[in-house]
Amino acid sequence: MGRTWGKRLSAAAVTALLAGSMAASQQWTTEEGKRKVKTRVTPQFSDLARKMNLSGKVRIEVVIAPDGRVKSSKPIGGHPVLVQSCLEAVKDWKFEAAPEETTQVVEFDFKAQY
Repeated sequence: MGRTWGKRLSAAAVTALLAGSMAASQQWTTEEGKRKVKTRVTPQFSDLARKMNLSGKVRIEVVIAPDGRVKSSKPIGGHPVLVQSCLEAVKDWKFEAAPEETTQVVEFDFKAQY
């Protein structure tokens, strides 16, 4: 019976660890199969957004230079107050180098903070 509890405790710990890592990864996502992000800057939840109790997703299309710098970005969805902070953050992101310029979509998920 002692081994059964040990196995259950181990399984619960692994499940909690995986759930925690999945929750943290929901802050932003990038398209699968595209260039990986090397350096991220987290967008700030502005005071105005907090006062308005805003939440939701913001999608930004990012053009990435061959050296991994963000060459340009444009919003393709989301509340304008949230979009601005995402545009400011994503301009400082760094991606893996590649032989040519690429375009991909980054999605941010804001949860209302009370």
